[in-house]
Amino acid sequence: MLLKDIRAIVTEQMVLSPEDQTAEDTNTNWFGAPPHERMGLSADEVVTAFEETAAVLRDQVAGSGHRGTATFYVWHDTIAGQLRCSAGTRKPSDLPFNDEYQVTEDLRGIVVEFLEDRAPGSIAWGELEPVPYPDDIEPPALAVWAFDLTPFGR
Repeated sequence: MLLKDIRAIVTEQMVLSPEDQTAEDTNTNWFGAPPHERMGLSADEVVTAFEETAAVLRDQVAGSGHRGTATFYVWHDTIAGQLRCSAGTRKPSDLPFNDEYQVTEDLRGIVVEFLEDRAPGSIAWGELEPVPYPDDIEPPALAVWAFDLTPFGR
């Protein structure tokens, strides 16, 4: 189901609106999967689905006549236990995240983190522990895979 849902993104209307980037929020998709489905998937299958989807989205952007930046991006929301993706007119260095993020070429690492989460969106009460972060150590940045949707030759 997860692979089908990822590929279905290309059937949705993509909004690219540099004048009103909040309108691009409609491009955000989130995917969950129960543990038994996660165990039945390989990271390579999920990565391939996202890469194929990104390539089709690039073709759609080319056909739309959009001029300017367009980016498709994927991340793992560990709190919600979901893989998320979106598209918009921002550059990878200016994506609409409230927290610090790091653009990575390692989509597989993001997918593996999602697939290996056996209790998506939850922590067992007995496993809760405070996580001290000294002032000189920052929590790790969110890993985000970004794919340039700008058609080649522009």
